[in-house]
Amino acid sequence: MQVFSRHTAIAAPLIADDMNTDQIAPVLHGRGLKEDYRAMLFHRARRREDGSDNPDFVLNKPQFRNAGILVTGNNFGAGSSRESAVWSMLANDIRVIVARSFADIYRENCLQNGLLPIVLAPAEMDGFTARVIAADGAAPFTVDLETQRISGPGGNDIAFDIAAADRMRLLEGLDDIGLTLKHMDEIVSWEQRAAAAQPWLQTARDGR
Repeated sequence: MQVFSRHTAIAAPLIADDMNTDQIAPVLHGRGLKEDYRAMLFHRARRREDGSDNPDFVLNKPQFRNAGILVTGNNFGAGSSRESAVWSMLANDIRVIVARSFADIYRENCLQNGLLPIVLAPAEMDGFTARVIAADGAAPFTVDLETQRISGPGGNDIAFDIAAADRMRLLEGLDDIGLTLKHMDEIVSWEQRAAAAQPWLQTARDGR
């Protein structure tokens, strides 16, 4: 998993509620053996029926084509648990999503893959969204996980909350396996104690 500590990028406003994972990463676009996750992101919204770009979709606007921060509404990532809805973000260099709320499974998938999901309180979210819209891609914002602050044009820094365990996971680049391996010494010690105290379990485990 990719380490996350600090990210500076253009922020794109996709102001919509209940954006589901099939809108983010359409399943029909992901049936090949070698999926193009970059092209998958918001494929139906980004393309017209003839395959040409939809100029009205925010990520197709010139100032937001290389956006690395997405700003959105309530219940982002609702629907299925498909991880491609996170992988397609990362394939487009989007490392931060700032939302009013996330679907639980989508938020967990973000944390498992090095994408920072931030939830701001309603008043702070209103102010931050207004700043992003006013900046209109002309200047970047910086999200610093070490200090838990967002800085950028149009106002003061904004503090955000994140659980200590989630923060540590991102800063150290650890998925669930990585988190488990942090306790390898304790695991080995327990196995040694168990083997000495209950040797019959070892023979059962080995199939003898």
